[in-house]
Amino acid sequence: MTKQSEAHAAGTESAADIERRAYLEGRKVGAGNLPGIFAWGIVTAMAMVKTGLTAWQALGMTFIVFAGSAQLAALPLIASAAPIWMVFVTAMVVNLRFVIFAAGTGPHFAHLPWYRRLLYGYINGDSTMAQFTQRFPYHTVNDTAGKVGFYTGLSYQNWIAWQSGAVIGIMLAGQIPASWSIGFAGTLALMGLLIPLVTNLPGVAAVAVASVIAVVLHALPYRLGLLVGVVGGVAIAMAIESWQRRLAIKRMKQEMKQDMRKK
Repeated sequence: MTKQSEAHAAGTESAADIERRAYLEGRKVGAGNLPGIFAWGIVTAMAMVKTGLTAWQALGMTFIVFAGSAQLAALPLIASAAPIWMVFVTAMVVNLRFVIFAAGTGPHFAHLPWYRRLLYGYINGDSTMAQFTQRFPYHTVNDTAGKVGFYTGLSYQNWIAWQSGAVIGIMLAGQIPASWSIGFAGTLALMGLLIPLVTNLPGVAAVAVASVIAVVLHALPYRLGLLVGVVGGVAIAMAIESWQRRLAIKRMKQEMKQDMRKK
């Protein structure tokens, strides 16, 4: 082996090691998500079966759609024999927040082939988006090291937890009593994970604004209040970050002027 090929092999191995460590880090960071995701998978699957879907239909829906909110929103329409276009439009409206998710994570994977980006879009989710963007803020978009490993470490186990819960929920739909409140337990588990991620002023403002808007507009059809809340939260966070950036630049200029006067 030539020195050039040895150097290339060493560089490749180093990149592989970085991704492997990032993958393990992603699994560790996302491990706390799994009980809540698992519980929500059970709840959604039970709802599908109790709405009237067969076991095979429910399995097909959970593996193809992989979006709890959209599945739950579509079920009443399916049960009432609504037109297929209405079912699709409703699911798309409920999942419009994933457009925002894609805007946050997509640029980090722009260097990858389309089919890998398609896969990563499919396995994306709320907790994956939150934890990935906290680990890799937007200013790191041009640095690709470790991102695929961390993202897949988060999202693969989330997908497995959801589908495992869904399969169990489909199998045991008639045997798990509603009094167990599995859905509420899942919500509490996910809230306990997401709240610690809010560590700065833009994040606190985004959560506050999104929560108020979602509560005020909860009566809107197709859960549009949730979408408007997400958009409002993102908008206020971006506005505060822009204000903080301008303030920091202004402060820096003032410090530079003071240093020049001292000299």
